[in-house]
Amino acid sequence: MNKEDNLIDSSSSPVRTNYSGLAKQNNTIPRDLYEKYSVKRGLRNPDGTGVVVGLTEVGEVHGYIMEEGDKIPHPGRLRYRGFDLYDLVEGFQKEGRYGFEETCFLLLFGKLPTIEELKDFSQYLGNHRELPPGFIEDMILKAPSGDIMNKLARSVLASYTFDNNPDSLEIDNIVKQSMSLIAQLPVMAAYAYQAKKHYYDRQSLHIHSPDPQLSTAENLLRLLRPDKEFTKLEAEILDLSLVIHAEHGGGNNSAFTMHVVSSSGTDTYSSVSSAIGSLKGPLHGGANIKVRQMMEDAMKNIEHWDDVSEVESYIRKLLNKEGFDKSGLIYGMGHAIYTISDPRAVLLKKKARSLAVEKGREKEFHLYHLIETLTPKVFQEFKKTDRVMCANVDLYSGFVYNMLSIPWEMFTPIFAIARIPGWCAHRIEEIISGGKIIRPAYKAVAKKKIYKELDNR
Repeated sequence: MNKEDNLIDSSSSPVRTNYSGLAKQNNTIPRDLYEKYSVKRGLRNPDGTGVVVGLTEVGEVHGYIMEEGDKIPHPGRLRYRGFDLYDLVEGFQKEGRYGFEETCFLLLFGKLPTIEELKDFSQYLGNHRELPPGFIEDMILKAPSGDIMNKLARSVLASYTFDNNPDSLEIDNIVKQSMSLIAQLPVMAAYAYQAKKHYYDRQSLHIHSPDPQLSTAENLLRLLRPDKEFTKLEAEILDLSLVIHAEHGGGNNSAFTMHVVSSSGTDTYSSVSSAIGSLKGPLHGGANIKVRQMMEDAMKNIEHWDDVSEVESYIRKLLNKEGFDKSGLIYGMGHAIYTISDPRAVLLKKKARSLAVEKGREKEFHLYHLIETLTPKVFQEFKKTDRVMCANVDLYSGFVYNMLSIPWEMFTPIFAIARIPGWCAHRIEEIISGGKIIRPAYKAVAKKKIYKELDNR
C-alpha cells in the first residue's frame, strides 16, 4: 500500500485499509455520462455562458453579446442596481469623497443616498464598528488561526451568540444584522491578522480601536498599521478597491452560495459565513495572491523589465508549463465573462499608476502593463486561437495591496470586506423574492447492488 494514499493516523493502531484509495475509486464518475445526460457541469452551458437559475436587481455583469449562437466580445460593463460602475466611481471621486459607504447603501437599498441618508448611514457604521465586550479576547485572541478567512468565518458565526434575535427573518432584522456585519467585518479581519501575526509569526501585537469618524478604508489601514498612519492617496485607492469588489452579479460562486443558503431559511450569520467559505477558495477569491506570487517570480527571472522580447519569452514559458508553478496559467489574465475589458481592472489600474509614482515603483507598474498588453497576443499564437482576452481585476489588486504594505494574508479578507454588502443585498432579495428553497436535480448513476451478509463480502 502506498503510504501517501493513506492519510489516516495509524499511531494508535495499525491501519490496513486504503481509505483514500477507496474514496477515489468509488467517487469517480465517467466524464461521458455528463454528456449522455446533458449535465451542465458547473452550471455552465456548452458555449461557456452561465445557466440562468434566477433573477436579480442587485448587480449585472456584461462582457459579450450572443448573436446567432456566437459569443461576440464586447467592452466589459458592471452595474450596481442599474448604475454603471464607471459613473459611480467618477461621481464620488470628482467630489473628493470616499465611495464605499455610498456603494453599500446603494446595494442594500436600491437607490443612491441623499446627503442626509449618507450621513446617517456612515454614522451608523462608524458607531457599530466596535466588537461586543469580550469578543476580541474570547473569540479572536484565545483562538487565533493561521488563515484569516477561516477566522473571519468563525467570527461571523460567533456573532450569532451576541445577537438577541439572531434567527428572525423579518427584513428590518436582516437589514440591522447586515449593516452591523458591514461595519464589523473589517475590524474582525484586522484583529484576526494581528492575532495571527503575534501567535504564529511571533511579532508584536497591535490592537487599535476603530475611529468612528473615519471611513471603512481609512479604518482598515489604521487597524493594520502599527503607527495607524496612512496617506490620503492610500486611503483613496483602498476605498476604490472596496467599491469595485462590492458586487459581481448573482451567479458568482459566493453570491450564489448566499442565495442557496438563504433560501433554506437559515440565519444571516450562517449565510454570510458560508459565502466567506466560498470566497476562500483559490478558484474564487484567492486569485490575487497567485498573481502577486507570479509577478514576484517574473521580477526575479526577467532581467530587463522593459524589454518586450524578454517579457514575451517569460509568458511563453508560463503557457508551456515551464515557469512559476508550471500550471500553464497566467494569473490575472482572462475572465469567464469579460472579454475586451474588465471595468474593475481599468479603474484600479488608473489609480495604481498614481500610487506607483508615490511609492517609486513605476518600473514595476510598467512590467504589469506589459504582461497585460502582451499576454493576449502570445496566448493566441501559442494556443492557435482567436480567443479575446483581457486583464481581470486580480492582476492589479495584489500589486495595489502590496504597495499599501498590506500583508498577503489579508488579500482575500479584503475581498470579503468589500463583498459583504453585495452578499447581504442578495440575501435580502432572496428572502423577499425567492420564496423557494433552491434544490437542483442530480441524476443518480450508481448501478444497483445486492446486499451481502458481512461474512460473505
